[in-house]
Order: sequence, then C-alpha cells, then structure tokens
Amino acid sequence: MKYLRILYVQVLIGIAAGILMGWLAPGFAPAAKLISETFINMIRMVIAPVIFLTIVSGIAGAGDLRKVGRVGLKSLLYFEVVTTIALLIGLVMANVARPGAGVALPTAPSGKVSEIAAQAGKMNWGEFFSHIVPANIVDAFAKGDILQVLFFSVLFGIGLKLLGPTGDSLLGSFNKLSKVLFNVLKLVMRLSPIGAFGGMAYTIGMFGFDTLAVLGKLLLTFYGTGLLFIFVVLNGICRWYGFSLWKLLGYIREEILIVLGASSSEAVLPSVMQKMEAAGCGKEVVGLVIPTGYSFNLDGTTIYLSMSVIFLAQVFGVDLSIGQQLTVIAILLLTSKGAAGVTGSGFLVLASTLAALKVVPLEGLALLIGVDRFMSEGRALINFIGNTVATVVIARSEKELDLVTYRRVVENRQGNTLAELPTGQHSFKEQT
Repeated sequence: MKYLRILYVQVLIGIAAGILMGWLAPGFAPAAKLISETFINMIRMVIAPVIFLTIVSGIAGAGDLRKVGRVGLKSLLYFEVVTTIALLIGLVMANVARPGAGVALPTAPSGKVSEIAAQAGKMNWGEFFSHIVPANIVDAFAKGDILQVLFFSVLFGIGLKLLGPTGDSLLGSFNKLSKVLFNVLKLVMRLSPIGAFGGMAYTIGMFGFDTLAVLGKLLLTFYGTGLLFIFVVLNGICRWYGFSLWKLLGYIREEILIVLGASSSEAVLPSVMQKMEAAGCGKEVVGLVIPTGYSFNLDGTTIYLSMSVIFLAQVFGVDLSIGQQLTVIAILLLTSKGAAGVTGSGFLVLASTLAALKVVPLEGLALLIGVDRFMSEGRALINFIGNTVATVVIARSEKELDLVTYRRVVENRQGNTLAELPTGQHSFKEQT
C-alpha cells in the first residue's frame, strides 16, 4: 500500500482509470474535459509569476549581465540545431515508412478544416516575433503570454541588478514570494492524478479507438520517430555532455506521466523549473532556457509537422521532389517556431505551411483532426523531454551545474570526481 502514496503511481492509476472510463462511458467525455482543463488552469495561474520571479531572482541575485545575453544566444542556437535535426528525421521517416500510402482521400473538407484554413490565412509570422515585446505588461500577465512575460522579466531583472545593494530588500521579497508560489504548486500537483484521469477519459471518450485503426500506421510512425529522436539524438547529446538520459528521465518521471495524461507540456512548466533548479542547474539558466524552449524548442511539434506534410502528400498522390522537400524544411524552420504562441497551434501552423507550399490541398487536414489528440500527447512528451535536456546542456556548457547536487538528486550517488567526466568536456561547476 505504501506505493499508492507515490505521486507517479497515482498518476499511472489515474491514466488507466481514464482510459477505462472513456472506453466504457464515452458520454462522460464533456465532464472529463472540464476536469482536465480545470487542472491545467490551476497550473497556468502560477506560470507567469513563477517565470517572472525565477528570472528576476536569477539575474539580480547572482547574475552577470553579459552571461544573460550569452545564455540566450546559446539557447537559441541549440534550439535551432536540434529542431532542424528533428525536422530532418521526421521527413526521412515519413519517406521511408510512407504512412499515407493507401489511405482513403477525405470525401469533402469539413467545417473545422475551413475554419483552420481561414485562421491560417490571417497568420503573420513577422508579427509573431514582434509580438514578443508586450504593449501592456499587465495584459501579458493576465493572458499568461510566456514570451512576453519572459522579455519583461529579463529587463526587470537587469534593472533590479543595476540598483545594486539598494535592491536587496526587493529581491528578498521576490525570493519569499517564489517560495510561496512553489508551495501552492505542490498543493496543486497533488491533484495531478485527477487531471490525468480527466485528460485521458476525454481523449478516449471523445475520439475512441476506431480512429487508431484508420491511421494506425501514421501514429506508429510518429511515435517510433519520436522514440528514435529521444533515444538516439537526445541520448547522444546527453552522453556528449557527460550525463545519463535514463537517470534524467527517471528524475522527471512524474512530470512525464502528467504530460501524457494531460496532453500538455504546459501543465508541468513550473514544476520542471523547480526540479531543474533543485537538481543543481543555475536559476538564471533555468529561468531563461525552459520558458524560451516552450516556444522555440518544439522538437515533437517539428517532427509532427514535417511528417504530416509528407503524409498528406502521399495521401493525395503528390510526389514531392527533393527541391520541394527542401522548401518544406525552409518553411517549417520558420513556422514551427511560432507553434506554441498560437491557439490550436498544430493545425494552424500545418495549414499555413501547406498554404505556403501550394502543392498539397488543405482538405487533407480533415484526415488528421480525429487522430490529432492522440498525436498531441506524443508531441507534448517530446517537447518536454527536449527542453529538460536542453536545460542541463546549457547549464553544463555555462559551468552552472552543481555536480554534487546533480549526482545526489538525479543520479542518487555521491562524489564529484572530475576524472569520471568524459575527456575534453567542460567541467561541472562545483559549489560548497
């Protein structure tokens, strides 16, 4: 019975119960959706203040202002390289597995597809990047706009740092507020099994298992590609930087299960920020990398987008040339970066990509609507794991990872012998 007190065991039970409820009582789906959305909203209510307080205290408390810019640029460069690899893997796997071959064409465009196409036509990607600067910071906090809150937080942290000792009292108050918010988060996270139950019951009850049979090959290809990316690409990156992916996944197992149940990586954003800081990653690095990664390091979303374009081309019998596929890569390198900043992002970004490509009909989106919920869980998981790995990598490269703490908390072992690290790698930061 003692295992029932462990949170990730409770979440597993919630997921299993949700699948069973959705299968046996599909009419429960609307209520299940309310349960899931309520839990996610309880998390969202602390996201903006947690990001603000973490970044401000990180920069003003121990920050080197030059380091802020260096960490930001290094993070964006890392995100671009890794998401490009994810994009290429998605394209290659879709061409090899050919999940769209033999799939019946949609008979007619659905109303949902028409609505998505109309919204995609209004998207302006230049405006997305200019939108990072908030016109009203109160509105940014009210809407929970992560990038706008991040931008303001960096400026506020720098401003507070420039005050010098005069700002110490305000910084102390912020640190106390941060502790209060994380205590609130601990209370909310105890409800995560219920949130996972609601999310899974809604998915199964609303969409059922029938959709899986129709597009099963696409789902298997997508999840197989996701596993390949995690355990080959991300695992290779982890090994290069001298830490174990398996140990890290074990450390964040509760968050992984919550993401799976809630079908949203946003549900664990504050929690993973706290965990990575507790694991020895510098507060400044955590505050900059994770929130930025939620908009610019979307590995799972990138795999989904590239694979979906090739899938739909196969369904319509469109044989994309090498040049056209290179065009897909170029378009997705831009459009995928805006995926987290738009409601209904997956379909909107995919629709805007198809519209820009002008080769694959938008009507094909009707095929993906029913199965998208099952794919969104995979996207969220890959995005979440990718951002967690990125945090450790950037902290390592900046020598802002406390080896003693990391080994004790994540790897459950003691010691800080640098000789154990791979030859030629940066040393971990040692703190006493």
